Amino acid sequence: MIRYALACSRGHAFDGWFAGSDAFDKQRAREMLACPICGSTSVEKTLMAPSVATSRKKARVPVASEAPVAQETVQVAANVPEESEAASMLRKLRKHLTANAENVGEKFPEEARRIHYNEAEKRGIYGQASIEEARALAEEGIDFHPLPVLPEDHN
Repeated sequence: MIRYALACSRGHAFDGWFAGSDAFDKQRAREMLACPICGSTSVEKTLMAPSVATSRKKARVPVASEAPVAQETVQVAANVPEESEAASMLRKLRKHLTANAENVGEKFPEEARRIHYNEAEKRGIYGQASIEEARALAEEGIDFHPLPVLPEDHN
């Protein structure tokens, strides 16, 4: 697994985990990547310091997704036809994903592990996971993707 620091066209920073170096490029080309904050599919890699092991212990540097996010303001747009069309496509994708999967709610991390380790029937699931739980799943090599964030999710 490879972790990249990412940012959307609106400046939101977040991390992404990918199976290999070309997986990011393939997902980006297919517009499968979306900002977890605003839903934008215009996502780029950002500068990221490499993780190098040394014999001395140093202060831990936070990753992009741990950077503080200002909550006082929110970037918004209105009356942009392309945005409306993109939001419509995201609604259709989200509707398809949730219609063809079981909502396991807050038990998502537990159930995803059970399925991954063949302890439960293989099936589509969706639900909630904290950032820490999502990181742990990614580190275990468990494949999952965030559901598209829709404009109405922020209202």
